[in-house]
Amino acid sequence: QVQLVESGGGLVQAGGSLRLSCAASRSIFSFNRMGWYRQAPGKQRELVAAFTSGASTTYADSAKGRFTVSRDSAKSTVYLQMNSLKPEDTAVYYCKAATPWDEYWGQGTQVTVSS
Repeated sequence: QVQLVESGGGLVQAGGSLRLSCAASRSIFSFNRMGWYRQAPGKQRELVAAFTSGASTTYADSAKGRFTVSRDSAKSTVYLQMNSLKPEDTAVYYCKAATPWDEYWGQGTQVTVSS
């Protein structure tokens, strides 16, 4: 029913920037939480950045000061601006949206940071 379409992943050199987009099939305000997770090979999926309640946001310690989550309600889209990228940021990045009843995931987009 709900679709999340991600874009913006790719290959970038260390110190570079990348912006990920997540377009939802319905209003982003219909979700209680919406944000970004990532998973590197052999590691657990972890929260990177998300909207929690209202305009409140939360960030992983590794993302603070470098990453910024934003949204455009008219486009039903959430963004993740990633600056000062490091090789350890290399992972598959997933968009997630949740309601009290369900959670939804995007297909994932690969981000590779070369040293």
